[in-house]
Amino acid sequence: MHDMKNNEELQKKVQEAIQWESLLHSAEIGVIAIDGVVTLSGIVDSYSKKAQAEDAVKQVDGVLAVVDNIAISQGKWGINTDNEIASQVINAFQWNTEIANEKISVVVEKGWVTLEGEVSWNHQREAARAAIANLIGVKGVINRIAIRPGAEASVNTKDIMEALVRSGSLNAEGIRLEAVGHMVILSGTIDTWYEKEEAARIVWNAPGVVKVDNRLDVTFRR
Repeated sequence: MHDMKNNEELQKKVQEAIQWESLLHSAEIGVIAIDGVVTLSGIVDSYSKKAQAEDAVKQVDGVLAVVDNIAISQGKWGINTDNEIASQVINAFQWNTEIANEKISVVVEKGWVTLEGEVSWNHQREAARAAIANLIGVKGVINRIAIRPGAEASVNTKDIMEALVRSGSLNAEGIRLEAVGHMVILSGTIDTWYEKEEAARIVWNAPGVVKVDNRLDVTFRR
């Protein structure tokens, strides 16, 4: 049975979080909240706004999952062809100092950009995605860039756990870590969706990590 009061309160908090974001002040985004599952709808004019709305919602206490049905309309800018989008992406990478010398392949299909290749660090992987978020015509990004296995020693889970505990942006009490080669498995429970993603971000910063398997369960405490 749905709790109408809690659903209405969560819906209001999510709407306020979206409107707080500078890029989304004038965006008409619909919000439905049912038992911690938030569904977003509406139309925005760039992929970056769609991503920002989703990120803002994930930081709201009580959100257990997000269904993003926001569509992207190019509006007055028209619609770029896939070839034009690919050219923009390649140009954006060439001007980005973090990834200019990395070998990243780009496939564009109906406005969706798929990235593949290998980089040395996760921040480069994220930089590649961020570099194309505002390009006209991009409807979404599928980031399949892998982290290049380096010569680092085995992953130090003790250091990673200390970093998680040290962080002021999450409660690490329910987190468990396991290293399998250069992969780190995160398990246990966390209070919010934002903390789940923040935990993974911290793990990615550790030397030797080339993959993070994030199995953390979000268990918001009502």
